[in-house]
Amino acid sequence: FVPELLLHVSRGVRWDSDHVVILSDELRAIAEELVRGGFLDRVHIGLDFFDASINRVAAWVIGTRCMIKALLIALLEPTDRLREMEASGDHTGRLALMEELKTLPFGAVWDYYCERQGVPAGGAWLDEVRRYERDVLLSRQ
Repeated sequence: FVPELLLHVSRGVRWDSDHVVILSDELRAIAEELVRGGFLDRVHIGLDFFDASINRVAAWVIGTRCMIKALLIALLEPTDRLREMEASGDHTGRLALMEELKTLPFGAVWDYYCERQGVPAGGAWLDEVRRYERDVLLSRQ
């Protein structure tokens, strides 16, 4: 009903902090709905990074990478196949495939994506953030 939508993604743990987005079931469900509904070109995703107890650059990287991972997992889902199964009444096959999808690894695709983007895969990015904190941020104090 609306041409575009602004989506604020957060993780409200306490009223004043701990809002950094993590790869939770809820985040994956949001990404699945965006992909399944074909809404990616109409939704602008904004993320919350506030957590006074951790490095702000790390919070930004963690939240952003988790949102991208959730979208990647959703994009890897065989949505057309699932729709075909549902339309043909093969609810057993659809449920079986949905359960199999839960254990399929996406890590290799994620690592390849990171490599293509020229960013560290896995936890190697944290070394860069800590180096930036030591060499740049601490010198500002």
